[in-house]
Amino acid sequence: MKAFVETAIRIFRLLTKVVLHTTRDNDACDDRLLPSTSFIQAYSETKHEMNWESWFCLGTLITLLITLSRNRIPTDAVMVFALTMIVGVGAATRSPNLPDAAQAVAGFGNPGLISIAVLFVVVAGLVKTGAITMARQMIGNPDTVPKALLRLFAPVMGASAFLNNTPVVAMFMPVIDDLCKRTTLSPSRLYLPMAYAATFGGVCTLVGTSTNLIVAGMLKETKNIDLQMFDLAWTGVPCAIAGAAFLILFSEKLLPDRSAAVNIDEDPRQYTVEMLVLPAGPLVGKSVQAAGLRHLQNLYLVEIVRDGQQLAAVSSRQRLEANDRLVFVGVIDGVTELKQIRGLASSADDTRELDVDITKRRLIEAVVSDRCPLVGSSIRDGLFRTTYNAAIVAIARGDQRIPGKIGDVKLLAGDTLLLDTDEDFLKRQRNSSHFHLVSSVDDSAPIRHDRAWIAIAILLVMVVMVASGKLALLPASLVAACLMVTSGCCSLGQARESVDWSLLVVIASALGIAQAITRSGLADTVADNIITLAGGHPWLVLLAVYAITTLFTESITNNAAAALVFPIAVSTAATLNVSVMPFAVCVCVAASAGFATPFAYQTNLMVYGPGGYRFTDYFRIGVPLSLIFMVITVTLTPWIWPF
Repeated sequence: MKAFVETAIRIFRLLTKVVLHTTRDNDACDDRLLPSTSFIQAYSETKHEMNWESWFCLGTLITLLITLSRNRIPTDAVMVFALTMIVGVGAATRSPNLPDAAQAVAGFGNPGLISIAVLFVVVAGLVKTGAITMARQMIGNPDTVPKALLRLFAPVMGASAFLNNTPVVAMFMPVIDDLCKRTTLSPSRLYLPMAYAATFGGVCTLVGTSTNLIVAGMLKETKNIDLQMFDLAWTGVPCAIAGAAFLILFSEKLLPDRSAAVNIDEDPRQYTVEMLVLPAGPLVGKSVQAAGLRHLQNLYLVEIVRDGQQLAAVSSRQRLEANDRLVFVGVIDGVTELKQIRGLASSADDTRELDVDITKRRLIEAVVSDRCPLVGSSIRDGLFRTTYNAAIVAIARGDQRIPGKIGDVKLLAGDTLLLDTDEDFLKRQRNSSHFHLVSSVDDSAPIRHDRAWIAIAILLVMVVMVASGKLALLPASLVAACLMVTSGCCSLGQARESVDWSLLVVIASALGIAQAITRSGLADTVADNIITLAGGHPWLVLLAVYAITTLFTESITNNAAAALVFPIAVSTAATLNVSVMPFAVCVCVAASAGFATPFAYQTNLMVYGPGGYRFTDYFRIGVPLSLIFMVITVTLTPWIWPF
């Protein structure tokens, strides 16, 4: 916490110095850094003065940064409150230099923001069909950290170039956990580099990260300039290659061998679950090891039942056959993961006989009450499915392993059941005397493996249409999202649930605050003084804009940093009378390249606990990465998009 406050104080000092700096020392500047004497003279004559609206916006911005750096109040609440204050003061004073309510909320209609919301649905279609997990097969069994990173980076960076980084990191975390269980590699040396790799891929395309879409939307709105799908690849790909090389060469030395701060396997309930190897599935003929069933994250394969014979002490070389019944013991997260493996299905016959649409099926936990009429009866004889329209997938009875087929198990009061049923089961049984507790399991909807290639095809068509210029991103993503729902890749409910509404509120509020920064004249004033501090040289000014964006990103959110710095970048380019493109590209990269703190990017925070990291770990490896990205971007950008 102290580090965040210190960062906020540094930003306060920097902003204050930028705003209060004058041109009195212009004569002392190195003439080699000045573009021309006439420019400096013209610039000095047009220098903007601070009005009370500018001071008010500056104070609001500094307060916003300090509040966000403390991380005590949700980001969306802080952003909305700051925007409300600006609108309220503007309305009370009737100032033309502050946005009114309509102008402040115009960000909610920003094309970039809408594109982000729609792309959440596209990603949901890929996740719910299991398409994104196909890249797991590329990892193999590397025996060293550099080899593991080399194999990890290709699928992670490739996926994150076209998908939101968060689901990409979420899908590869179990892959790393499985890899570390099969080898002697430490998770702390793989989690953070994998999260960084997702960021590397995101800076290479227009849709790789929400930050790029926000800047593209603002660029279109203010300058009528369209960023194409692969425009950012000119700087993004060199940055990604350099960042990947740095991590492969040095991450093992910079990251410690540390155990996880939280044990994601710890759960007092040990479920017994049976799964059936589908006859036409891809697992038939594979060994247990090759099928990925030996080192599951939260489950252990205890036996295989084949033609009525029990095969205990299952070897990793044991070949799977059609209709094998696999008996696992583990915790609930493992059962959820197991149901998502292509080629496996619940062995309970009544699961397949459920009269429930597959898109509406969920896993529900229920604790059997002593008033349940089926206590003492076997699950099959008690007609559990008929009575409750739910199939028992797994049973937990304290720390005991329950032998035999699930259908033959006699229910006892206190048994915890994992049920495959419809969404309305919660409403029907929440207050029932038959169960003590009923709760849903997150992300437990069945994976539609049969539609994986449909989802991939939809994504590829969307990318091709946008890259070829035949469709803009927004209409292309809208069509792709509609196809994901209508083709059954994800349900309408899953599409709604996939949208991160708090993120959209943060972005829209940041766009409104950016309006205030522009209209009040604060952006022009900050731009003026950045130019003065940089001696008026465009390349040094570009470096200063990149550095300020990086400071904002490390202290608050990447999207807010991009939205708040973009108007300053536009004003800076206008004052220098140069192209805005180098500045816009630098804002894109700097706002995404948050490596030095766990809070700079959501994916950084996702691996904080499982990797057992400390704040200093991010700083030690993140600062060199940030410098690499800064040097490459600031050097290449003016060559690709001249001033």
